[in-house]
Amino acid sequence: MKYKMDKIGMFWGSTTEMTSLAAELIQEALESFDHHVESFDVGSTGVDPILTYSNVIIGCPTWNVGELQDDWDMFYSEYQGLKFDGITGAFFGVGDQLGYSCNFLDAVGLLARPFVENGGTLIGQWPTDGYDFDESIALEGDKFLGLGLDYDNQETLSEERIKSWTELIQSSFK
Repeated sequence: MKYKMDKIGMFWGSTTEMTSLAAELIQEALESFDHHVESFDVGSTGVDPILTYSNVIIGCPTWNVGELQDDWDMFYSEYQGLKFDGITGAFFGVGDQLGYSCNFLDAVGLLARPFVENGGTLIGQWPTDGYDFDESIALEGDKFLGLGLDYDNQETLSEERIKSWTELIQSSFK
């Protein structure tokens, strides 16, 4: 028996289109599980609409040397002040584990940590197996705080990782 699920709000920023591509694939995969996903470029919407959803997915590439992508960076101080009580959230990020091995997926950590600290329920932690990097603030134990994608060095693994991750998180969204 199918039941009506709340909408999922997906908020992402993208400079080179890799994160927007990942967002499209994540949306398609979740919709195959009968979830309704509304996708937003945070550069156009800002961060306030995040609070209108009980289920969110947040995506951001790590830019330069461990920085947020420009759209997220523009709203970061506002984002850090949001109260995420009652919101279930999953995070994904795009990075270059070989070229920037000392800060691979740092943007995921920069966004996921305030989400949890401000009352959000984190889902979708992802194992580090199969990645080759030195450091990341997105690490908690032996897992990333969200899905890690590397279109520069492991593009062929991205679709399978997205498929596996969406299977992992989809049942946690109500």
